This record gives sequence, C-alpha cells and structure tokens, in this order.
Amino acid sequence: MEPLDGGEPDHDALEESAYATAATRGPLIVTALGSLLGAVFAALSTSDFMQHLDRQVHAIHCSFIPGAAKELGESGCKAVMMSPYSSFFRESVWGGVPVSVWALATFAYLTYRATLLAWRGKPTRAETSFLLLATALPGLMSLIYGYLSVAKVGSTCKTCMGIYVSSALVFVGALVAHLKNPAQPEGSSTLGRSVGWFGEGVAFVAVLTVTYLVFTPTADKKNALQGCGTLVSGDDPNGVMIPLPSGDGESAIEVLDPLCPACKAFDERLGASGLRGKLDLKAVLFPLDPSCNWMVTEALHPGACAVSEAVLCAGGVAGGAKDEKAAHAVLSWAFKNQEKLRELAAKDEGALRAKLEATFPNVKGCLGKALVKSKLTKSLRWAVGNAIPVLTPQLFVGNSRLCDEDSDLGLEYTLSHMLSKEGRLARAQLKPTPKAKPAATPEVRP
Repeated sequence: MEPLDGGEPDHDALEESAYATAATRGPLIVTALGSLLGAVFAALSTSDFMQHLDRQVHAIHCSFIPGAAKELGESGCKAVMMSPYSSFFRESVWGGVPVSVWALATFAYLTYRATLLAWRGKPTRAETSFLLLATALPGLMSLIYGYLSVAKVGSTCKTCMGIYVSSALVFVGALVAHLKNPAQPEGSSTLGRSVGWFGEGVAFVAVLTVTYLVFTPTADKKNALQGCGTLVSGDDPNGVMIPLPSGDGESAIEVLDPLCPACKAFDERLGASGLRGKLDLKAVLFPLDPSCNWMVTEALHPGACAVSEAVLCAGGVAGGAKDEKAAHAVLSWAFKNQEKLRELAAKDEGALRAKLEATFPNVKGCLGKALVKSKLTKSLRWAVGNAIPVLTPQLFVGNSRLCDEDSDLGLEYTLSHMLSKEGRLARAQLKPTPKAKPAATPEVRP
C-alpha cells in the first residue's frame, strides 16, 4: 500500500491485506469447485430427464463419476427420475419442470459468486455471509430429497448422491471462508446489496427454467385428451373386477399383474400424483404367467397366476362374502414382496401357494379350486374381448386407454387433461375398438 505522503509503504497494512486474501481464497476456491461439480451432476440429470420426454427408452447416467457410461434398464437413478418427486408442475407442463434444472441454476450461480470473490480477494463480511446463506439452500434440499429417495421411493440415485456431496462441499467451503474472513462487519447499508445478489440468483433460475421450457419436448395434445385406443365395452358382466382404493370420480380400469414391477411402480406413481381420488378405479387381473394365461408362452412373472387367484379369493370374487380390503391386502403384500415371490414360484409354485395360504388364511379352500380358476379365466377373457395388448400395466379412463408413453413422466399431465371437460368431450367422440375374435378357451382343471 503506497502512503499519501510518499513515505515508506505500510507493511502492516500490506500483511493484513495479504492475510485477508489468503485466508478466504482457499475455501472460496473449494466452494467454486464443489459448485461446478454439482452443476455437472445436475446437468447430466436434466439431460436424462429431457431425453425421456421424447417417449422412447434411453439409457441414463447413474454413477458417482460424472459422465461415466450410461445404464439401460432398471436402476436407482431411473426409479428416482420416474418418481413424482423429480419434477414440479406436472399437471400443466409435459413431464413437469425437473428439480435438477433449479439445482443446475443454483450451482451455476454459486460457481459464479465463489469464483468472483476468490479472484477479487478481500471479500466483505456481508459477501461471505450471503454466500454461506446461499449454499445452505442446496444443502437443505439435499437433506429433503435424500429422505424422499429412501423413505418414499425406496431407491438411491448415484447421480443424486453426487449432488448431495457437492452440496455439502460448497456449504463447508463457504462456512470456512466466512469464519476466516477478518473483515469487519458492515452496517445496514449492506441490505441493498444483499437484495441485488439475491436478484442475481433468481435471474439464473428464471433464465434456465425458461430455456428448459423452450427446448424440452412437448406433449401430443390429441393423445393427452383422447388417449390411445378404446375398449369394446367397459362392462363387467362376469364380475371379475376388483375395486381399488380411489375416489368417486370417473370410472377407470387398471389392467395389472400383481407380480409385475412396472405395475407396482405405476400404482405408486398414480397414488403419489393425487389423481387417484378423481377416479373410481377397478382392477382387472392379467397375470403374465403361462400356467393360466394362454396368451403368453414364457413365465414373465412366475407365480402371478397363483397370486391373482389369492386376490380373487380374498375379495370374495370367486364366491363368498365380498371383502375389498382383504383383496387390497393381498395385492399390497404381493407388490411389496414381488421379487421374493417370483423367485419362490420359479423354484416351486406349490411352496408359493402354501405361503399364500399361511399368510392369508381366508384364501384356504378357494385357492387352486375350479371356481377361482374359472373366474381368473373370465378375467383374461375380458381382456381378449376388449382387444387389449398383452402387456401390463394399462389404464383406461372411461373407455379410453392411457398411452403407454404417458404412464411415467407424463402421467399427471395426460391424466389431468383426460379428466378435464375438454378431455371428456374429446373422448366422447371416439368409436369403440372393433370386437376381437374369441380365442380358444383353455382347459381349466380343478
């Protein structure tokens, strides 16, 4: 520092200035690097989300290493991405606005702020205080989403965990920078600057959100209102449908296999969407198991026929008193234990049937008998008579089929549009699917 009178430089002041810069620069660099790492993970997550909005199947990033090879198939990252917690405004925007977009904007802003302060040196107390407060946001969201991932989704996402670690890193860096900052606290005049810094952060979020909405794929308006195809008839003359927990809204039919992982995931998404209460929902059992279903040649879900029989028996559909709650209990238990039940059935279906009777004593005397086998055959016949594709899950609102590609990220958007006044009018104009030719009736043995 050069004195005004031309004398010797103030070495104490120079040392103090150098100390102030060195004390905060290291932690600020850590904050900047952590923010940059978080931005990379958030960008990868956003990219995967956007790709899946084109209604095709894609591999997704799921690694602790940013940019590592993608994975195709089921993974914790896919489960989290498909969950209703991965995006907001799903009923008004196709797929919703993913939370990863806002994470990307936040980390980009923190990278900018931390880099600016580290490069300039000697940040004020107000600047490090604001930075510390700003880094608390991704830390708090990481705690919330970590809880949702484990408690609600039941899966962990490696890419998300990369964001969580980055959030912790930026918070620790900002905290150390603030604690080591020797600058003196300033007066109330810092309020205006803090508002300006906050406005910069909001601008980052707004710009990236608008950019996302401009470039992301959009919904097919016609399919969103009408669906993809119709039933020949939604009637249930043989009484094969199982009422599901729902509301008293429009009649809807869910075609499901109790040991189908996709059915379990769809049922969870439907429940979390908040739209189940707008439906009067019933289930038609469609086990993808050749031991009762002549339309499949290999056991995609071994044991599904036995579990379907148990659901019908517990609900009284195959004779006896009606008990919807008992049927729901069997179905919920099957969803929860799908993998173990499939493995048991693949080894010994008799052991699976014994387990069903031990767990639900009310199905004894019904499970495996001619009456319930006949009822399950009629359930499959209902599917044949309505020309339903051999796959699960499927959802029919009224007589209109929800498109397969709308059953995951686009569920809330499409279903809310189908249930709207405009959607009801559009669906009312559809013609029923031509009646399918009946298939040969399989032999049902007692």
